[in-house]
Amino acid sequence: MAEDPRILLLGKPGCHLCDDARAVVARVAGELGVGWEERDITVSEEDTRLYGDQIPVTFVDGVQHDFWKVDETRLRTALDG
Repeated sequence: MAEDPRILLLGKPGCHLCDDARAVVARVAGELGVGWEERDITVSEEDTRLYGDQIPVTFVDGVQHDFWKVDETRLRTALDG
């Protein structure tokens, strides 16, 4: 993962939707050569409160992009723009 990630994935352990999202994010980021990072919402009460019902949540360049599912085409478009 790169030093300045463009993609942030919020999730939690044991979340199958997060596993699916992680696979899409890793593939797209790898193909486009952009950095990404993942954060576990269970380590922050605020993250849990804000995003607990929406995970996985993705951010691109600091802006919330998707939740519940990562759409590969939308993610590629956001990173190209």
